[in-house]
Amino acid sequence: MFTKVPDKILKIIDDIGTQGSVPLTRLTVLKKWFERPARLPAFGLWIARKASNRTRETTTPAGDLLNETHALLGTAELPIEQIDRAAVMDLHRRARVIHSDYVKHHWGPVRVIHCWPLLLVEEGLALYIGSASLPTDGYKLAADWAQNYDPKYGNGLNGPSQDKLHELMRYIVSVEAMDVFGETAA
Repeated sequence: MFTKVPDKILKIIDDIGTQGSVPLTRLTVLKKWFERPARLPAFGLWIARKASNRTRETTTPAGDLLNETHALLGTAELPIEQIDRAAVMDLHRRARVIHSDYVKHHWGPVRVIHCWPLLLVEEGLALYIGSASLPTDGYKLAADWAQNYDPKYGNGLNGPSQDKLHELMRYIVSVEAMDVFGETAA
């Protein structure tokens, strides 16, 4: 079933072009889209692939985990059934360990994120394994992935977010096409 979500994402992209920046909450349009079964785990893997697919080499534990994620998930869109679930669960656990540092503030503990791409991998894998399973979790991951900091606007959807939103729109269209033809979203 084709939805109006791709059109709404195009509108967000256009608004970024005319206004310079739009709030992350504009992506709440995705919440309803994620209600359809199998979309959250497939989206989680898609984001984990994107986040682990970087060009710079690193020897940090976070970099090693990104390399492992890239090796496990690859770049091709594999059917979910072909992904080693136990290996994904282990990667997710180890990513959480790397980001297990907290700093105490007067309002409460704040989690220290050492590597943003690894956090995206962790959140994406959580969607796949089901430890995060609400449509709002998918929306939050999409917002975390697409956001960009610009000193003029702060965090939000702005200039560089447009390319990511185009990728997201293409992903949504391909998933909807698979739904129409009775294939599994991956």
